[in-house]
Order: sequence, then structure tokens, then C-alpha cells
Amino acid sequence: MSSTPEVDFFDRLVEAKILLPTGIDGLPGRSGMFEEVGDRLHKAILRAGADDQPETMHFPPAINRKMFEKAGFLKSFPQLAASIFSFYGNDAQHRELVQRIDEGHPWADLQGMTDCCLNPSACYPLYPEVARSGLPAEGRIVAMWAYVFRHEPSKDPARMQMFRQLERVCLGTQDKVVAWREKWMNRGIEVLSSLGLPVTLQTAADPFFGRAGRMLAANQKEQKLKFEITCPITSEEKPTAIASFNYHQEHFTKMFNIKLPDGSLAQTACLGFGQERCTLALYATHGLDTAKWPESVRKVLWQ
Repeated sequence: MSSTPEVDFFDRLVEAKILLPTGIDGLPGRSGMFEEVGDRLHKAILRAGADDQPETMHFPPAINRKMFEKAGFLKSFPQLAASIFSFYGNDAQHRELVQRIDEGHPWADLQGMTDCCLNPSACYPLYPEVARSGLPAEGRIVAMWAYVFRHEPSKDPARMQMFRQLERVCLGTQDKVVAWREKWMNRGIEVLSSLGLPVTLQTAADPFFGRAGRMLAANQKEQKLKFEITCPITSEEKPTAIASFNYHQEHFTKMFNIKLPDGSLAQTACLGFGQERCTLALYATHGLDTAKWPESVRKVLWQ
């Protein structure tokens, strides 16, 4: 296989024992230092957003399949979705399963779909919870992080299949959520620039599936519903998105019937920092030895 910048960077990370190959593209192990940098990055983002005084919630990396279907991810991004299957058979079917494994034959048809799917976005489980617990007139801001899964195997170390999103969601009136997103776009640039990263903010679109999806993506970009902060990781010409800022309007609140006390539908916006991508951006920018990173960067992370 011919070498590419993505493969070269991955090989360097493996040689330095920062990432650990598992035999599956986009699913590497991580060293203790990689995890420490990511954790310190997370804390820097939390400090930068302390004035939000957010609620904090945590959800597992698997979600209710019925809720997943309702959220519409399969309609827009079926190529990225992953369902969880398990064995429901009897003794005879188990013997057949073992035999097929021993003989190297396919065995997927001996499993059935469970009530769980792998979560593709940290904020998805939040909306039914807010629908259940309610929304005050002043709205709510919720901070969360979660491992999420998107099925897009790649040789690019910055395009993992399972990764962490450091996310916040603002729910409330249009004025509140739009102003909040604007504030965080500026704040995101400030935080990442303070780490010495050469970042840029630009309009973007999600990878909607199919021809109809291309129309949705064009509309999303035209209305400036999505912005991304990009940073060169494996390519100067094609920098990688390491954070995003999304204005959902009434998309999720209509879906889950989330209303303000006056009976009107709330609106939502969210922001997300990719923990692994931001960490890789730091390694790509400052080198693979964290002890040699600029003192200004170390001061932010190791304060």
C-alpha cells in the first residue's frame, strides 16, 4: 500500500507508542499520555465555559433503539449508524454458532437485533430527558461528554470510529440559543488558539446520505446552521474539523415536544469538541514529545 500523510502520521504515533494498533481502522488504543492530554484539554474547555453554569449529565455509549429511530439519524446518516445485535438462540443454535466460528464461516444470521444502538452523538439522549423533566422559562444549558460511534473506518488517525465528544446544549428561546452559539464560536477559537493551534472558523454541512442529502447539506450551509473550527492535522490543504457549533432551530424540540412554559416550542443549539481530534491536533502542531511543547501551551494544560 502506498504511503499517505494520514498513514505516515499514524505510523509515527504508533512508533512513539502514543496510539496502539488493534487491527481495525479507526479503532486504536491510546497511551496514558494521550489520555492525560485529552483530559487536560477537557478541563481547559470546562474552565473556559464556567460562566455557563451548566448542568452536567452523563449517558452511556449505547442508546434506546426506539429513541434513536425517532431522532432521525437513520434517515439522514444510515451509512454511519450501528445497531447492537446479540445471540437469542437455543442449545442447537449455539452448537451451530460454535461450529461456524471454528470453521471460519459467517455467523451473523444467528444473532438478532437488541433494543440498543451505539450512540452517534453525545446530545441525543438529552432531548427525551428534557422532555421528561421540563424546561423553565430561562431555558437550560447542559454539559456532557460521551463516547460516540460512527461507522466510517479510515486510515486517518483523526477519523476514528469511536471517539469522545465534549458537548454542550443550550435549550430556550431563539434569541438565547443563537447568542449562546455565537459566544461559543468566539470562545472556541480563543481556547484552541491559546493552545497554539492554527485554527479557522468556517461554515460547514453534515454528511447527509444520498441525493436528497446533498440538498439538505446545501440548505444547512446556506442558512449557516453549522460552523466548524478546523485545524491541519495530516494536511494543510484539507484541515480537519475539531469542533462544531450547530443551530438546530426546532428540529429536536418538535421531535420530542419540548416546550417553554408559555407553550411555544423551544429551540436548541449545541457545540462539540472532538477530544481525540483536538489531542491529535496538538501532537501534529507541537510534536510527539509533550515535554518539548511550548511553555505557553503547557501552562494552559498543566496549570
